[in-house]
Amino acid sequence: MEVIGKTNIDFLGMRRVAFTISTLLVLVGVFATVQIVRGRANLGIDFAGGTSVQVRFEQPVELAKVRRAIAASGFPEGELQQFVGGHRLFIRVKSSGKPVTGTAAAIEEQLREAFSTNPFIVESSNEVGPVIGRELQQAALWAILVSLLGIVSYIAWRFEFRFGIVATVATFHDVLVVLGIFFLLGNEITLLIVTALLTLAGYSLTDTVVVFDRIRENFRTRRRDSLAEMINVSINQVLSRTIMTSLTTLLAILAIFLLGGEVLRDFSLALMLGIVVGTYSSVFVASPLVYEWRMRGRRQAVGVKRQAQSLH
Repeated sequence: MEVIGKTNIDFLGMRRVAFTISTLLVLVGVFATVQIVRGRANLGIDFAGGTSVQVRFEQPVELAKVRRAIAASGFPEGELQQFVGGHRLFIRVKSSGKPVTGTAAAIEEQLREAFSTNPFIVESSNEVGPVIGRELQQAALWAILVSLLGIVSYIAWRFEFRFGIVATVATFHDVLVVLGIFFLLGNEITLLIVTALLTLAGYSLTDTVVVFDRIRENFRTRRRDSLAEMINVSINQVLSRTIMTSLTTLLAILAIFLLGGEVLRDFSLALMLGIVVGTYSSVFVASPLVYEWRMRGRRQAVGVKRQAQSLH
């Protein structure tokens, strides 16, 4: 099924506007990264340390009453999240620098006292200390950096070194943009979000490789075309495939977003944002960067040639 027919869009003609938009979004992402490192962002207990408890009551409960019970156990700033139906609750208490050991037990004891006529079971409980949270932050950062190094190595072997650098820049662009948007929305940054960022890095790479592969083929078969024409033709040739792949993937992630429950909502939102940003970067960031790099190399070669001729 061909939703989009043959196109002839001048993508490189829009590269200046795209570069401006991308620069602004990346700056937001860099600012968000700095704030995360400083602990000023909305970090989940994975990174900030704290306790999470998920319970399921026999009968629906009122959030106000649960909130009073949590405050009575010594955690007035505890966050509550109620699932559809009102039976299941997710309780989250971030660390304030104090030891978190025993927090889950204290919350459970207070809930049993406050809801003595409404039995519940603890479905999951997790306690993470501040030191472990900082170690997880460092591990997450290393995971992203190692993945980017792997991208450079693979694309450099698959195509050429400059393609690997451009693909890495585009992938890093996608990660920073999504991270920046999450920071602006005030959404919580957790290990699950890091997983989503690594997933979208792989997705963006795949999309970029498809475009690069077509550009490489046209380098051999369309030697008479200018570099701009060659790259524009390559993008237009894979445009239908790129859009159809992104739309079908978005439908799957949208189903998770709508039906996967609260726990997977931010994860699926990050993936949806990543798919849109990754598709955009493959067309408007990666390919124009290849063009700019090659044109700069050609201009330098012409300059050296002219300088040599003037010396003679």
